[in-house]
Amino acid sequence: MGIIGSSIKPFKATAFQKGKEFFDVTDSDVKGKWAIFFFYPADFTFVCPTELEDLGKQYQTLKGMDVEVYAVSTDTHFSHKAWSDTSDKIGKLEFPFLGDQLHTLSNNFGVLREEMGLADRATFVVDPDGVIQLMEITSEGVGRNASELVRKIKAAQYVRANPGQVCPAAWEEGGETLAPSLDLVGKI
Repeated sequence: MGIIGSSIKPFKATAFQKGKEFFDVTDSDVKGKWAIFFFYPADFTFVCPTELEDLGKQYQTLKGMDVEVYAVSTDTHFSHKAWSDTSDKIGKLEFPFLGDQLHTLSNNFGVLREEMGLADRATFVVDPDGVIQLMEITSEGVGRNASELVRKIKAAQYVRANPGQVCPAAWEEGGETLAPSLDLVGKI
C-alpha cells in the first residue's frame, strides 16, 4: 500500500495523450512538479468515464497549480487511444493516460487487485520531491470528486509553502490555518 510520506518507486510506462504520439513517462519525469496518479479499474467501463470527465473539467485549474495528471489503468496505451477515439467523454480529455499492463504502477502504489488484474479506484498526489502527500481509495462503485481533490491539493501546497502551518477541516484557499503548539492543545 502506498504510504503517506513515502517516495514513489521507479517506473516506466507508455502514455497516450490526445493529439500526441505515444511517449514514455518515468518516475524521473514526475519529480520537480506536483503529480496526480488517478488509478481506475479499466477502459470501456461505467463509473470510470464519469470520474475522468469530472477530472478533465479541473485539468486547466490543476495545470495552473503546476500539477500534472496521469490517469492509470492496467489497460495498454493502445486501449486508451481506442477508448479516446470512440467515447465522446474520454475523447475530450487532455491529460495523459498511462498503460500499466505489466502492473508496475499498480503494484508500486499497492492498488492491484491481483485476482482480477485490475487497479483499485485510487488517487495519489505526489509532491515535487516524489513523496506521496495524499491518497484516497474507494470501492469500485463509488466515484471520486475532482473539486474536492483540487481543494486538498491546494491545502497540501499551502502546508508545503508554509512550514509550521496546518489546514483544518474543510479549509478553502484564503481561509484561516492553524499553527500547532502546546497553547492550542484542548482549545480547538
